[in-house]
Amino acid sequence: MNDALRFETLAYLGLFLLIAALSILARILPLSVASDAWPRPDILIALTMAWVLRRPVHLPAVAIVLVFLAEDLFLMRPPGLWALLMLLGTEFLRRRQPVVRDMNLLLEWGLVASVMVTLFVANRLGLMIVMTPRPPLDLSLLTLVFTMAAYPLVVLVLQGLLRVRKPATGEVDERGHRI
Repeated sequence: MNDALRFETLAYLGLFLLIAALSILARILPLSVASDAWPRPDILIALTMAWVLRRPVHLPAVAIVLVFLAEDLFLMRPPGLWALLMLLGTEFLRRRQPVVRDMNLLLEWGLVASVMVTLFVANRLGLMIVMTPRPPLDLSLLTLVFTMAAYPLVVLVLQGLLRVRKPATGEVDERGHRI
């Protein structure tokens, strides 16, 4: 049974990495021809936060850092800033996972939205401190709002389609520790 749980963890990690690669690829491909189109939500942020709150063992911190560092490099952002902020945000959520297990979706959504806003502000401040060009504030705010609005849909897909659910009471991980 221990090997089955370890295989499940690796399989879900591989699934997350595949989804992350597809998400990054979709962002760098010129799929939109209209210049005045609405910004798209950053599904990778919402997916990572939802996944960490459901099954933190599936997403080690190293995987999160590497995915968002690769995203920084592909999107030509300052390398490491957003990866560091996502690491801090997901570790904050990871530590609150036992509390979030008993929350309903509305409270969880509020917690995740507050983390997203904090990361957005910290990113803007970090870019301002090092005097790096930033995307327009209105465009960044719209992306943030759409990402926060997409979070419940990401949770539904994560639970319904990918079968990544919150652990049941008394469930144990591959090391025998309570989740």
